[in-house]
Amino acid sequence: MTPTPYKMSINVRDFEHQNQYADIYRQYETLVSNNAPEFINAARGQAYNDFCHNGFPSLNDENYRHTDVGEAFAPDFGLNFNRIPTSVNPADVFCCDVPNMSTQLYFIVNDTFKETVKQSFSLPDGVFAGSMRKFGEKHPDIAARYYGKAAATDTDPIAALNTMLVQDGFVLYIPANVAVERPFQLVNVFRSNVDVMANRRMMIILEKGARAKLLVCDHTMDSVKCLANQVVEIFAAENATFDYYDLEESSTETTRFSSVYVNQDAGSNVLVDAITLNNGLTRNDFRIMLNGENAETTLCGMSVSDGVQHVDTYTHITHNAPRCRSNELFKNVLNNSSTGIFNGKILVLEKACKTEAYQTNRNLCLTREARMFGMPQLEIYTDDVRCSHGMATGQIDEQALFYMQARGISREEAKMMLSIAFTSDVIAYIRLDALKDRMRYLVEKRFRGELAQCRGCLSRMP
Repeated sequence: MTPTPYKMSINVRDFEHQNQYADIYRQYETLVSNNAPEFINAARGQAYNDFCHNGFPSLNDENYRHTDVGEAFAPDFGLNFNRIPTSVNPADVFCCDVPNMSTQLYFIVNDTFKETVKQSFSLPDGVFAGSMRKFGEKHPDIAARYYGKAAATDTDPIAALNTMLVQDGFVLYIPANVAVERPFQLVNVFRSNVDVMANRRMMIILEKGARAKLLVCDHTMDSVKCLANQVVEIFAAENATFDYYDLEESSTETTRFSSVYVNQDAGSNVLVDAITLNNGLTRNDFRIMLNGENAETTLCGMSVSDGVQHVDTYTHITHNAPRCRSNELFKNVLNNSSTGIFNGKILVLEKACKTEAYQTNRNLCLTREARMFGMPQLEIYTDDVRCSHGMATGQIDEQALFYMQARGISREEAKMMLSIAFTSDVIAYIRLDALKDRMRYLVEKRFRGELAQCRGCLSRMP
């Protein structure tokens, strides 16, 4: 089934390349604002000024040396400012094949939250999961207090563009001392018969002592070119615990720019685990602020790429309080002519004594044509800390291959088994047993060269 095209969508092609998005905003500001809640509109003006001042980062920018942002945003994408609905109802056709993991499902199609959730259990009192518009109507003070307070539009041009154009999104709000044991799941679906750009927004708020888990899955259903520009703001108050799992299984025609901002207060514990199994061009930014004593963060991720796929990872963890701990691990497996980038920085400020901060990046190049660029960094302004960082890039150990072949295992099977073992410690950080088991299966399937998408999830899509 082919979805109805956007009858009044805006084409980026119609505007000058250098200033196209600023021109679009100036011309359609009223239309954009009329289809969005007030607390989102309140942040547009400053975001527009910041975007006009900074523009897209160039290849001369140290943090974007290997990813051409202007070129990625240049093609002829449609922008659905009129909020024209798609014809697909994902709740009726989506079936997630993750055994033993019962989640509460929510959907965003392109960049519009779909009111199609089927409640499989009752949410505790005060918990909200749903559209930004409804959250603003129900909790206007909370929405205004948090929205845009983590995303730095003055230093992140991609976040500025998102804040300038976004109209809808997803909010997860957990009140103080409420623990939701069953995980939430948000499915981002690209569905269109024209090239489309989606400005997605997520805001996760955990008040003091709250606990929750969220799995976000990205899927692309059609063979058109898709561009996702998404910003995620996570606020973990004192002693809150939150798991954020990000699984990208899109397509080689999909470009994704994702900025994840995390603000943590004293005693909070946040896990961010990002896994890219199939994509075209991906840029993932992770910016974490540890603002209270004894806050702890675990930031990890992995990618499996081949062909000419491109995965660029940028991380920035700021220790802004004493006795905090951060543990960071990223791994990449690159085949054919794919490209990987890791640019990670740990910043320890003067008042952050007794910090523990560890950063590790490991990469496996399966061919001579694969390229990996890395720049791990430590910047420390205080004493009495334990900090380390390291990076290693290499090929599969020939001795290990020989050892396995001598025991009757083919060379290709041995390479696949060693590649799976290489990624296992990233999967081990997952704190949901059913998801951990499923990820092992999907990673093995990916290395075997089978369909990258989770067919159990997509098999019922029309």
